[in-house]
Amino acid sequence: MDHLVSPSLLAADFGRLDKDITMVNRSVADWLHLDIMDGVFVPNITFGFPVLKYVNKLSEKPLDVHLMIVDPDRYLERFRDAGASILTVHYEACRHLNRTVTEIRRLGMKAGVSLNPHTPVSVLEWVLPYLDMVLIMTVNPGYGGQEFIGNSYERISALKKMITASGNDVMIQVDGGVDTTNAKKLVDSGVNVLVAGSSVFGSDDPEGTIRKLKELS
Repeated sequence: MDHLVSPSLLAADFGRLDKDITMVNRSVADWLHLDIMDGVFVPNITFGFPVLKYVNKLSEKPLDVHLMIVDPDRYLERFRDAGASILTVHYEACRHLNRTVTEIRRLGMKAGVSLNPHTPVSVLEWVLPYLDMVLIMTVNPGYGGQEFIGNSYERISALKKMITASGNDVMIQVDGGVDTTNAKKLVDSGVNVLVAGSSVFGSDDPEGTIRKLKELS
């Protein structure tokens, strides 16, 4: 399939959130990415259910929600009710990962699992049949605008081989330091979904940047 683009709202201007969401609606973006941080699993706090519900009212794109929180099982149904179409939890934050992703799917959402940069992709081998997506963090989670970690390409390639060998249909998403200079190499390495925050919302032409990420031009 053609790769997807999911602009990350974390880098948007929260003083003009409606305008930035309208821009994403107008663009060729496929999803809208939301990073939910609790200040415990990662050293930052972003936004919760009221903001998510507001974004859901405005967005014409499916909400791609990435939970960087401890004990996400407490909130799965609430995130579904707030508008999440894709819900990604962290491997490092889940005590019983199979149970968590199975419940996400039961609730009618696509189930994703994210891996921090230090976590081997092999830990997901036996849970792949229960996943729709794996999110490879290409920066350490917690803040936007970080530099891309160079060995991420090898991790993506290893994950792609593992998915292909398993025979499961699982997308690979990347988040962190993604821009027009590395997008093509990421897709060539096996990435299906590009998350881009600072490179989109910090651009003089955000809509044009999304188009470049989509067309890899």
